Amino acid sequence: MTTASPAAAATPVAIPKNDKRITRGWAMYDWANSVYPLVITSSIFPIYWGAVAVDAQGRDLVNFLGFELKGSSLLTFAISAAFLLIAAISPLLTAIADYSGRKKLFLQIFCYLGATACAALFFFTKNTLAPSTFVFVAATIGFSGSIVFYNSYLPLIATEDQYDRLSARGFSMGYIGSVVLLVLCLGLIMGHEALGLEEGFATRLSFLLTGLWWAGFAQIPFRALPPDPGRAADAATDQSWLLSGFRELSHVWAELKRLPMLKRFLLAYFTYNMGVQTVMYVATIFGDKELKLDSTSLIITILLLQLVAIAGAYFFARLSERIGNTRALSWAVFIWALICIAGYFVQAGWSFYALASVIGLTMGGVQSLSRSTYSKLIPENTPDTASYFSFFDVTEKLSIVIGTATWGIIGQQFGSMRYSILALIVFFILGLIFLFTLRGKALRPEAAELLPAAGH
Repeated sequence: MTTASPAAAATPVAIPKNDKRITRGWAMYDWANSVYPLVITSSIFPIYWGAVAVDAQGRDLVNFLGFELKGSSLLTFAISAAFLLIAAISPLLTAIADYSGRKKLFLQIFCYLGATACAALFFFTKNTLAPSTFVFVAATIGFSGSIVFYNSYLPLIATEDQYDRLSARGFSMGYIGSVVLLVLCLGLIMGHEALGLEEGFATRLSFLLTGLWWAGFAQIPFRALPPDPGRAADAATDQSWLLSGFRELSHVWAELKRLPMLKRFLLAYFTYNMGVQTVMYVATIFGDKELKLDSTSLIITILLLQLVAIAGAYFFARLSERIGNTRALSWAVFIWALICIAGYFVQAGWSFYALASVIGLTMGGVQSLSRSTYSKLIPENTPDTASYFSFFDVTEKLSIVIGTATWGIIGQQFGSMRYSILALIVFFILGLIFLFTLRGKALRPEAAELLPAAGH
């Protein structure tokens, strides 16, 4: 019979909550990584992709691994593939992280994967379309993979009454930081002649800067965030992370079955997020290919979205304090449904900028509030925050897969992205219906309700 060492038997030290140094450091990861969705997902990269992913006649057609596809559809399919892969591996990795107390390590691994791949897009030219598509997939995996471990820190570092505000602060920091880098990149691209650079080279240089910004500013949260408690004591006596990860995942899944409000929210989130994320990923392509907007108009629109989103995140955080999370989310999703109707008829000009302003307002609100609402739904003081957030993350990723794939398939078949917009209305209506089943009910069950399944 063996006796556990004192180190193995030690009880993990809890993370102090509402510590300003920790919460400020946590929010800085939004500042670090939000440059990826703005520069790569929403603005400069899609415009560059639209210019490069064309045939010899300049048409929106490319040959990819022997298949002839619309260049715009290939981009959405690449996004779908990346999120499908991360959705498959995320639950196991988060269970391992919870069990071993290595949330921070996994956050760092995915951060560096994404930042390195992002920087490698510097080599993306017309002659490297196929390998660059796979590099883009790797960058997207790094970004989306790190988010689940980042989000899982929220209930560990703050009390429940601070979830909405801290989540909003993180998203706001992300919007501000990403705008700063975007302006720098635009200055580089627009002033390329004065700098003696080709426009394509200056554009690709912005991809390199994005990766460096992401990895560089990530050092602030990496220093501020303490190691999570996890189950490091048990891990010291168990040599198999893989088996422990599967065991941990099964425990969380068993608990999830007895949390009806959480399951309902995940269903609602799955449906309305299909619409939200798809709009965010294809808005620039829509403006470029469907509305024929020039790159300057597109960039102005994206900057407008980011700035308005800052106000939106804080507005919906305050609204949730007054009327509750699910009611505030219901209003946001309802507005998104109206946005889709307006988007079908929108034309270039003032109506497009007006619509972009409304998208920005609700974009910041629905993202921030969704994260904080889910934090309120998971069992209080659970050490399995990464595992719980993996289900949130998988729900998000699968919704992106279905949403972007639906958009790409409809656009491929009917030749117009306006028909794709109509499909998104269905997602928002379903999400609204599911949110209605949560209204007026307590988000989290009493602790006594979870006692029968305790013991892991």
